[in-house]
Amino acid sequence: MNDLTELWEKPPSGKYMIAGWHQWADAGVVSSALPQYLIDQTQARKIGKMKSDGFYLFQIPGTHHLLRPVVKLDEGYRQELREKRNEFFYAGDDGKGFLIFLGEEPHQNEEQYAGAFFDAIEELGVQRVAAVAGVYGAVPYDKNRDVSCVYSLPTMKDELAKYAVRFSNYEGGATISMYLAHKAEERGIEFFRFCAFTPAYDLSKGSMLVQRMTVEQDFKAWYDLMIRLNHMFNLDMDLSDLEKRSDDLIAEWDSKIDHIAEAMPQLKVAAYMEQVNEDFAEVSFVPLSDLWEEELGHLLEDL
Repeated sequence: MNDLTELWEKPPSGKYMIAGWHQWADAGVVSSALPQYLIDQTQARKIGKMKSDGFYLFQIPGTHHLLRPVVKLDEGYRQELREKRNEFFYAGDDGKGFLIFLGEEPHQNEEQYAGAFFDAIEELGVQRVAAVAGVYGAVPYDKNRDVSCVYSLPTMKDELAKYAVRFSNYEGGATISMYLAHKAEERGIEFFRFCAFTPAYDLSKGSMLVQRMTVEQDFKAWYDLMIRLNHMFNLDMDLSDLEKRSDDLIAEWDSKIDHIAEAMPQLKVAAYMEQVNEDFAEVSFVPLSDLWEEELGHLLEDL
């Protein structure tokens, strides 16, 4: 075992892992909050961690609030100190379950970080890792999220194409999950990243009072990603809570857009949203099992 990794339990049925990171690019808090949601919902137990040694900077002038541990004081005494964490969790029982990883994107020594991460993956017997992520874009808030995909092994592409994704042609600075996809191939590990495009609207041309509107917690993106992973990993998770949160989010934004259109007609928000919808090609993922169930229902109704 890598010296930077500590595991105190090896569940017998954890073949699959869903992973996310607190990171600079975390639209809709998909990468950080969705894994935490899964940990809470499944009451997953912590089974290991990676040490933070050498991965994080304490300060760079002008950016210290982004880097330093967060402290909470009361009358001069520390009540809480939130340090960088990279932790492994297990959801389920010995018969069936899956692993969850929630970490902090490293500032440096990414090669050692990747080595410690994948050493733990191999030690736990994980067959496939799914990283979740989000990126902002001018996409409809009430439509299925566009999902881009990055993968580690060429043999994975045909299967992943069945999950209503588009394969990324991005060129630029790599996130930790993109970097890990690269390092995973060197070790023959199946690793992929599903990145949901979450709504962000620039209305600054119409008014200086309204600059940029974003969906801070994109439950619709969480739901659309989990439909895919629930089916792929055969998790049998009840997604009704996420579905409700997704529906509530859309209803909330319906009201928000109507309110802005009425209060600030100069923004022409209705025309803006109409253009957003015209430029968007919605793609839906419907699990084959759900499709069969729907068709069977129709057949029984006809009979």
